[in-house]
Amino acid sequence: MSKTTKFLTLAALSLTIAAGPVISAYAAGGDNPSPPASDSGKGKKAKKDKSSAIDDQKFLDGYRAAYTTIYDRHDYAAAIDQLKALGQDDRADVANLIGYSYRKLGDYKVSQIWYERALKADPAHVRTWQYYGLWQVEQGNRDQAQYHLNRIAQLAGTNSDEYRSLAAALEKPPGTGLVY
Repeated sequence: MSKTTKFLTLAALSLTIAAGPVISAYAAGGDNPSPPASDSGKGKKAKKDKSSAIDDQKFLDGYRAAYTTIYDRHDYAAAIDQLKALGQDDRADVANLIGYSYRKLGDYKVSQIWYERALKADPAHVRTWQYYGLWQVEQGNRDQAQYHLNRIAQLAGTNSDEYRSLAAALEKPPGTGLVY
């Protein structure tokens, strides 16, 4: 099994465990990555065009395998390796799952770097706003988590799974030590 497959599975599993019974239905991300955000910035070093990678069966298989490693096997370290092996860590879905996996492993500083990388790749990536918001709740940054919740409301509405998941986490009393 490739490192990427292991990582995605780990990330998927981590989200399931982290979400807990109340929000587990809302915390899971999709097993099909979205296309990368377009990069129209001028003066940047030209990157290899990865927009066709979404149609690349090898990439999709690797992503789905890593997703399974996360959400079914809860093997976050393996999932990180799997996702990085995809060579697409500038894609928001991939960076988000790497961030999630590091968060589940308790490495909050590295997790934050990956969440911010995902949002840089796609500022409208709702699942990253959700997971980063849950990260904020875990860190006790309730004002920041509320900001993330407001961004989700703007992007996906208050009836979205991502909104409901983060809102449920914010409804819990501060300092309960719950991990999402």
